[in-house]
Amino acid sequence: MISPRHHVFVRGRVISRRSVLVGLAALATASGGVTWLVVYLRSQEGTLLYTYQGHIGAVNAVAWSPNGKRIASAGFDDTVQVWNAADGSNAYTYQGHTGAVNAVAWSPNGKRIASASDDDTVQVWNAADGSNAYTYQGHTGSVHAVAWSPNGSRLASAGSNNTVQVWNAADGSNAYTYQGHTGVVLAVPWSPDGKRIASASNDGTVQVWNAADGSSTYTYRGHTGAVNAVAWSPNGSRLASASNDDTVQVWNAADGSNAYTYRGHRGAVNVVAWSPNGKRIASASSDGTVQVWNAADGSNAYTYHRHTGPVTAVAWSPNGSHIASASDDGTVQVWLGP
Repeated sequence: MISPRHHVFVRGRVISRRSVLVGLAALATASGGVTWLVVYLRSQEGTLLYTYQGHIGAVNAVAWSPNGKRIASAGFDDTVQVWNAADGSNAYTYQGHTGAVNAVAWSPNGKRIASASDDDTVQVWNAADGSNAYTYQGHTGSVHAVAWSPNGSRLASAGSNNTVQVWNAADGSNAYTYQGHTGVVLAVPWSPDGKRIASASNDGTVQVWNAADGSSTYTYRGHTGAVNAVAWSPNGSRLASASNDDTVQVWNAADGSNAYTYRGHRGAVNVVAWSPNGKRIASASSDGTVQVWNAADGSNAYTYHRHTGPVTAVAWSPNGSHIASASDDGTVQVWLGP
């Protein structure tokens, strides 16, 4: 049997991965070798498919469209670039901002995109062509994060003035402002059922609160450094938070009790993302790696090493088959997930 972890050579030349897969598929059909084929495919985890190099300078954020056909990336070059997920070809570039763009998020129906910037604004625009719908100007400093509610009716944005602002997606009118943090707020995801919001801050805390009115439920204080990111598990039962203390901590959403701490990184952890099926977690770090690990117990599955600078963002494709990672090296790389 051919080892799935090695190239295949015939008379001094390398057979392409596609040719091997076609051959294996034929063999599986002919001989019932389905287990072999599955093992081979799984061995390709972390394989780089292509690199997107449209940005000038560091890339801060990356997000897949809900249908998985496009990717949006944002960077220090003041742009958001929208491109085809299949091959990395550029669809268009949004140039509405006058400062670095720190975050980008697709609406749940895929029709609009929201982008947050150092120019103190969140801009909401049409995903089809990049035409501006409106600009939210409620912040008085850089905006570091933006997220749509699961039903698409509201957005939450977080900024350097220590607040999270919740506002109506239809017209940008403010609903309320959450003021529980004592430091810059860096992440602000909604729970999958839309009832709660978690906010992460450089004050070292993650705060979980009611999305309807901003009333606080509890504060998670497990980290010993700034908390750069927080993400809900797909079923809403747990959260994972990433910190400058080089850890990712996984904890119970009901009460904030710690489940376990992941210590695989050797530098600040900048972002964390659950796979769509909830079985794995990807974390990206200033150590230049993306690490993919099992959500049940924190055991490492594999480490992605292809970036040449700190990794600033990571996102799973909607079907969980691919991962896009963004870096200070100026690239977004798209590679095979589990």
